Amino acid sequence: MGVRKKQMAERIKAEKKQIAFAKLNNCPTSPRKMRLVADLVRGVQVEKALAILRFNPKEASRKLEKLLLSALANWQAKNEDASVEDADLYVKEIRVDGGSMLKRLRPAPQGRAHRIRKRSNHVTLVLGSNNNIES
Repeated sequence: MGVRKKQMAERIKAEKKQIAFAKLNNCPTSPRKMRLVADLVRGVQVEKALAILRFNPKEASRKLEKLLLSALANWQAKNEDASVEDADLYVKEIRVDGGSMLKRLRPAPQGRAHRIRKRSNHVTLVLGSNNNIES
């Protein structure tokens, strides 16, 4: 491996140590409803994001709160010696993509049928750190 390639690989490895992510696949909520809640916590500090999600009445906020706690646990597993308070963690990226769709038929008048689409979504949450912690 060349010198520049090795330096680049080490830099990328150090950057990956500062972030942690969690994924939620096939969540049975429409992506549009999930994005309403995801937009509330994008770019917010972790403690504030947990408070926002805990007191939000929407069902999607319960699932995002659990996902955020999972990402926080993943970050702690990577950085055992660092504390969460000193790290200054925030929600770096949160992405809600459409998942698979269950297609059902609902009876309609005069022998017709209407198609019902039960949507699901995939959520990816990435935590970033403002402080550089040497591990």
